[in-house]
Amino acid sequence: METQSFVKSVFDSVDAKDANKFISFLTDDATFKFANMEAVVGKDNVKQAVAGFFGSINGMSHKIHESFDHNGTIVNRGEVTYTRLDKSELTVPFANFFKMNGEKIKEYLIYVDASELYA
Repeated sequence: METQSFVKSVFDSVDAKDANKFISFLTDDATFKFANMEAVVGKDNVKQAVAGFFGSINGMSHKIHESFDHNGTIVNRGEVTYTRLDKSELTVPFANFFKMNGEKIKEYLIYVDASELYA
């Protein structure tokens, strides 16, 4: 697995708001944690949570500044622009950690301040 192409594929699925494609990158027992929300465990639960989030916004676009693999954890840093349902935008920095199990993500952690997203 080539890290940069894997990361691009994951973020492309997120930016397309494609919950089915997104969960294809996860292990069946994956843990997903978005910002200060409760962690969600299990592929089906993650799909439901992510699809709910996707439905609450008009869109999003990630700009990756750097990605690297360190001992089985892929670290990503960049900026995400959320487009709200009213078409206004919010751009904030983020860091994501993909704790890998083989070629699938076992733990997906998102560190972002999205507190202004629904303001």
